[in-house]
Amino acid sequence: MSRRKSARLIKIESLGKEGNVVGADGPIRTKMLHELPAHNQSSAVLATLRRFARSSATQEKCELCTIGLPPDHRHLLELSIGRIICSCDACALRFHDVVDGRFKLIPRKIRSLSQFRLTDYEWDSLALPISLAFFHYSTLHNKMKATYPSPAGATESLLPLDAWQALASNNPVLTDIAPDVEALLVNRVDPRREYYIVPIDVCFELVGVIRLHWKGLSGGDLVWKEIANFFDRLRKAALPNEAVP
Repeated sequence: MSRRKSARLIKIESLGKEGNVVGADGPIRTKMLHELPAHNQSSAVLATLRRFARSSATQEKCELCTIGLPPDHRHLLELSIGRIICSCDACALRFHDVVDGRFKLIPRKIRSLSQFRLTDYEWDSLALPISLAFFHYSTLHNKMKATYPSPAGATESLLPLDAWQALASNNPVLTDIAPDVEALLVNRVDPRREYYIVPIDVCFELVGVIRLHWKGLSGGDLVWKEIANFFDRLRKAALPNEAVP
């Protein structure tokens, strides 16, 4: 993959110690998730990324009952710290439709949004420095969050509220996103324009792919291949939104 394509995806020239990204149009205000002090988010995010980068040869165990797990197992979100944990089916189903509990069951369905409406101008108004991002509602923080994957991990961008409200007004399907455990995943890496509603663990899998494989300033050929493979798998797994009950 060329260096020019890298510049289109992530227009970053330097990353300050306080998470201020300097891009092509000047400073962009961001917060690095691993710098957020509340609720030990640092250890939560790092633990999640390590889990997705772990070798498939290592059998994972349910983090509630310690039973061995198959590769295709369920995940739970620990709400207070945003940590994703692995679970067997029996433990996972204990949290199905639970309200105000410690954990939320992360769903499995992936929906493609072929009718999604987002112009280049509207995308630019979201003030994101790259062409990959996911958006989810945090009940803990009582707000919609915009997060993008980077070589440093998951980075939260300060989302302009009016820009998000305009996007939601043009796309009523966004009201169907389950708080905390689902997200709108946007892929606008040239030449594609793809939009999905996905489980939140899928978003952090993408974060892990980029963090694990990124090399040097441009990322290297391998990371671009892995990003392409990730979205190839997503397209095959996704159902049209109209087909999902």
